[in-house]
Amino acid sequence: MWTTVCRVDECPPGSGKEVVVGDRLVALFNVDGTFYALDGVCPHQGGPLAKGAVQGCIVTCPWHGWQFDVRTGEFQLRKALVQPTFEVRVEVEAVQVREAG
Repeated sequence: MWTTVCRVDECPPGSGKEVVVGDRLVALFNVDGTFYALDGVCPHQGGPLAKGAVQGCIVTCPWHGWQFDVRTGEFQLRKALVQPTFEVRVEVEAVQVREAG
């Protein structure tokens, strides 16, 4: 099931936005006009990933500096640790995230 989480203009390029999809907190990111979504809770100590700084495709958790690739969810220091990702689409200026099955 797809959930509309915001309008395109509510998450400008280079930014992140915290949204709720089903019962999950999701971090939505806009990288040069392409949207990506990760589980919004950092696995280290629960920091809010959507509130982290985004540089290119990398988001840095604002609490302790853990870094993830927003496209794949890969933790930058240990590629085996992967933050869950969600499918994202844009339908007529509405950003939608698919709930995890």
